[in-house]
Amino acid sequence: MASLSVHSDRLEIHLTRAERTLALRRESIVVQRDNIRSVIITEDPWIWLRGIRALGSIIPLIVAAGTWKFHGGKDFVSIKRHRPAVVIDLVDEEFARVILTSQHATDLIDSLKLPVEQTPAEPSS
Repeated sequence: MASLSVHSDRLEIHLTRAERTLALRRESIVVQRDNIRSVIITEDPWIWLRGIRALGSIIPLIVAAGTWKFHGGKDFVSIKRHRPAVVIDLVDEEFARVILTSQHATDLIDSLKLPVEQTPAEPSS
């Protein structure tokens, strides 16, 4: 499983050797914290895949790793079986979304301390 390092200005995703091999990727993924739009935990990461695999590997419902291209950009995926995963939506980054299987998803969300957006009150009629 990838290891996640949260810094004051960035999130670093360090892939294991197996994940780098399956994803056909050499470097870690570095995301600026200001470019993280949202982070959620999902019990079924497979429903979040969109588009087609552009570079990487997939054995359906077993493992998926690599880049998925869709009409609006590309996503990075590293998921295994039906384990809980974290879905990170991004803006102005290499990927529009990163989906990672992680046992520490709640810790990641706590450490990122993303501000809670409040919706304005509905105008009364």
